[in-house]
Amino acid sequence: MKTLIPSELSPAKLQTVIQTAVSPRPIALASTIDRNGNYNLSPFSFFNMFSTIPPILIFSPSRRVRDNSTKHTLENILEVPEVVIGTVNYSIVQQASLSSTEYDTGVNEFIKSGFTMKDADLVKPKLIEESPVNFECKVLEVKSLGDHGGAGNLVICEVIKIHIREEYLNEQGLPDQKKLDMVARLGGNWYSRNNEQNLFEVPKPLVTKGIGFDLLPEEIRYSKVFTGNDLGMLANVEVLPNGDFHADESIHQKAQQLLLENNIEQAWQMLVK
Repeated sequence: MKTLIPSELSPAKLQTVIQTAVSPRPIALASTIDRNGNYNLSPFSFFNMFSTIPPILIFSPSRRVRDNSTKHTLENILEVPEVVIGTVNYSIVQQASLSSTEYDTGVNEFIKSGFTMKDADLVKPKLIEESPVNFECKVLEVKSLGDHGGAGNLVICEVIKIHIREEYLNEQGLPDQKKLDMVARLGGNWYSRNNEQNLFEVPKPLVTKGIGFDLLPEEIRYSKVFTGNDLGMLANVEVLPNGDFHADESIHQKAQQLLLENNIEQAWQMLVK
């Protein structure tokens, strides 16, 4: 395994390593306003949710690595502590990327990237009409993580109103993961797309208590066929089926195919002699 010491890497190389390894990352399309009423829009992939009650989102407009300058988004938030955070899906990803262009102060990225401004209800920054979901937020705190190029600034936001485009709702009126077609940021110029073709479910072991790897039969646990993912699925049952278990690799391959189809119960049935 290759080992790297952050202090021994250049800032640019360290950024490349971390951003490529810590991925995919959701994208916040942050809409802000300065004290003079100039609107700004910019995407940030240092972003996520951190609390439900209260509803807290955090994103980080980092200082630029190349010259240690700060971004207009951060400067605006320090002047007017409010923000609208829009989510980014595949249908607007190119526009969102364009809005990251470093235009001069006062230039409206909504206009440059072709997004539509819409009045928010509770905050001064504008909603992004094309975003699947808009979060109106008040900024609770801005926490600086350093004064060198590449240092983050955590913008801690409390969500006070949510707007969801109706075409992305399911029958229960909630956001539909399959319809949203969200994108995420990777390293370099790479993105990932989360559409129906590549989504998959992993049942959480919260209600049930899986037996765990250590209680898997040796014929299964030490199989040359099953991967860690396969064993994780098999170990997420509460009770092993009765009987002895096949050590035959051909049987394991058939059971593995059932696991790929998320048929865990049938896979176990296949494994019992």
